[in-house]
Amino acid sequence: MLEAGAAFVAWLGMSVVVLADGRRGLALGIVLVTAGLAVIVFQGAGPIAAGALGVGGAAAALRRLTHGPSGWRVMPPGSTPRVVLCVAAGILVLWISFSATTAGDGALRFVILTVLGLSVARVLSSDEPSTLLTAIALLALGIAATVGIGSVAHGLGAVTQSEWPYIAAALVAALAGWLPVRTANVA
Repeated sequence: MLEAGAAFVAWLGMSVVVLADGRRGLALGIVLVTAGLAVIVFQGAGPIAAGALGVGGAAAALRRLTHGPSGWRVMPPGSTPRVVLCVAAGILVLWISFSATTAGDGALRFVILTVLGLSVARVLSSDEPSTLLTAIALLALGIAATVGIGSVAHGLGAVTQSEWPYIAAALVAALAGWLPVRTANVA
């Protein structure tokens, strides 16, 4: 039941990222996605992996709160296609994760497919630098979560080889907000 709730929180966070254009909305989306991912990853890969994702997502959210268009800007005019995308992606990924696969890690697969699919859609549909960097940070966290498919939880102790992708993704997510983005200037 906890995994299902965490998967819903992650989908809700990705939906907020898709629907928001302001820095507060994007930061809230990052926090929700990170929380959902961390809970699910904790159960499969252990506390070090979940902690790394949590720290990386928190750093990305803090950076987003300070840079980008001000306010929430959730569902600006013309966002009906984004709403349809969020709902349709959620239904499709839910079907793929729990019906078309036979493995027991359906919640993790749901979150991974949701985060990757909606992050890529957001990258392709926006030209705002803060939105692009938010989607890139979440894309890194989602890619790292794929390591958890079929893994077994580790105890507290030394960092194992399977936890390094989580740490690397956390660094990418934390540093993505600092990347310089230039817009094309055709004159």
